[in-house]
Amino acid sequence: MKKVRITFFGFLICLSFLLAFLPAATESGGDGEIVYFIPVEQAVERGLEAFLNRSVDTALEEGADHLVFEVNTPGGFVDAAGDIAGLIRNSPIPTTAFVVGEAMSAGAYISLNADEIVMVPGSEMGSAQVIDGSGTAADDKAQSAWLARMRSAAELNDRDPQFALAMADPRIDLPQYGAAEGDLLTLTASEALETEYAEAIVSDRDELLEYLGMENAQIREMEVSFAEQIARFVTHPIVIPILLSIGSMGLVLELYSPGFGIPGIMGASALFLYFFGHMVAGFAGWETFILFGVGAVLLLIEIFVPGFGIFGIIGIGAMVGSMVMASYSTVNILLSLLIAAVLTIIMSVVVFKYIGYRGPLKRVILTDSTRTEEGYISSVTRSEIVGKTGEVLTALRPSGTALVDGERLDVVSEGGYIEQGSKVKVITAAGSRIVVREVNEQSEEQN
Repeated sequence: MKKVRITFFGFLICLSFLLAFLPAATESGGDGEIVYFIPVEQAVERGLEAFLNRSVDTALEEGADHLVFEVNTPGGFVDAAGDIAGLIRNSPIPTTAFVVGEAMSAGAYISLNADEIVMVPGSEMGSAQVIDGSGTAADDKAQSAWLARMRSAAELNDRDPQFALAMADPRIDLPQYGAAEGDLLTLTASEALETEYAEAIVSDRDELLEYLGMENAQIREMEVSFAEQIARFVTHPIVIPILLSIGSMGLVLELYSPGFGIPGIMGASALFLYFFGHMVAGFAGWETFILFGVGAVLLLIEIFVPGFGIFGIIGIGAMVGSMVMASYSTVNILLSLLIAAVLTIIMSVVVFKYIGYRGPLKRVILTDSTRTEEGYISSVTRSEIVGKTGEVLTALRPSGTALVDGERLDVVSEGGYIEQGSKVKVITAAGSRIVVREVNEQSEEQN
């Protein structure tokens, strides 16, 4: 059964690598010029940025004459949006943002950086205020920087910046477009055309190509591969701490359980997905896999062949370093690792308390104990010698040896120094500790 699970896991890894390199571009008829359609869908994040980088590179290598970015996104992360906008803005060939659904928040900013914006009936663009992780408006510094970006993007193609600012700043009053003070501006297709934020409204791709004067062009379409879909999911800032938590908790649980089972497979799979996704997205290389593997080996050496903590420290450092190298954001990965560490420690305490050690750690951790209830006695209290007298065989400073009732005993004086040959009396006996007091003839006669 163990071999079957390992074989199945290996098959999934090989399949993932195979799918990562499948071609992801389709082509339709036409002649002459080449138009590439590139989807900008779902959340704007680093995985989407990596896909768009690959798409633009592919289009340029194929000699594309025009790039059409089909936008349908609710928005996403500002840092990724900034890089994507730069990619579109710096394109050496003409670009068009084709809004086929919604271009909200970061999607609106990305669209404004294209040479032209064309929308379909029923589509919308706007509502681009910066939101922090708690779901509230970001601080003034972040808002100010974002407003400057929106203004710059609008002015890039001679659009009136007040509408771009109204999309991000609720203080701007535009009641005629349903954005009175306190509301963010969202433009419909017709309103975008009226405000010159859209150059045209078309129903489909054919009308778009006709508007562009490229109705006879070859259409080539980029598609997100299965591996890139995985990469987009696992590189999401919210998913990363979940993956790392599952990975660390799964491997720790495996140490508590015999054999290699479900916790180990889940943990290894989660960590593999983290590295695989970042590698497909272009953030990591094989060196991160290798460094993580070296760290894992060193950690195992520390567990089974204790080396005063040196191997363990280096191993953990290598594993953490590999994760940081694979990540696109040092702050995000360190925060994710902190969350994973806290959850793993809590889980380890709970498991240890209610389950105990049953896996490989049982070999290196002493769990047996000798208790009085089981017949084990660490020491015997000699209560029968209390009150008896004897002679000091070695000077007590304050410990030494005395002869009591014909038996040599290790004793401790009640006070300070007692000379050799002095008479002493046992006053207490508790376990192996026997306390004596010096006596003289006068005290003996009184007794």
